[in-house]
Amino acid sequence: MKKIFFAIALMLPMLASAQKFGHVNTQELFSQMPELKAVQARMDSIQSDYENQFVVMREEFNKKVADYQQAEPTLTESMKQFRQQELTELQQRIEVFAQTVQQDLQKKQQELVAPIQERMVKTIKAVGEEQGMTYVFDTVALIYISPDAIDLNPAVKAKLGIK
Repeated sequence: MKKIFFAIALMLPMLASAQKFGHVNTQELFSQMPELKAVQARMDSIQSDYENQFVVMREEFNKKVADYQQAEPTLTESMKQFRQQELTELQQRIEVFAQTVQQDLQKKQQELVAPIQERMVKTIKAVGEEQGMTYVFDTVALIYISPDAIDLNPAVKAKLGIK
């Protein structure tokens, strides 16, 4: 029994040294992905469309406020209340629109970015396998990186076509 324990104890350092650890900086890789420019252009276009709609809504609101202020002295009390209610509802619609736009933009960005992230992760895994890595860590969350750890960023960038 002692011989088995002794043999295992001798093999543990060899097993540990056979492991290869690599690291990548996913934030750096992601920010350099060529597809990201197309996503940003698409997001800019969508945001511009929403901004144009927001401007139209805002102009309509401002016009109604100006019309109300001009007509207010001649309006009956019930008409004043009706027009004030109309302005309040329009302001609420604008606020709901702004919230909806934010949600839509976030959802669309996630939708457009997901395939890019997936491609990056698949490439990191492929490079890790090609180089015989036991583990590949993201340097964004690491506190210490040993000089013995292998930086896979250059290999992943090459495979992704990033210069």
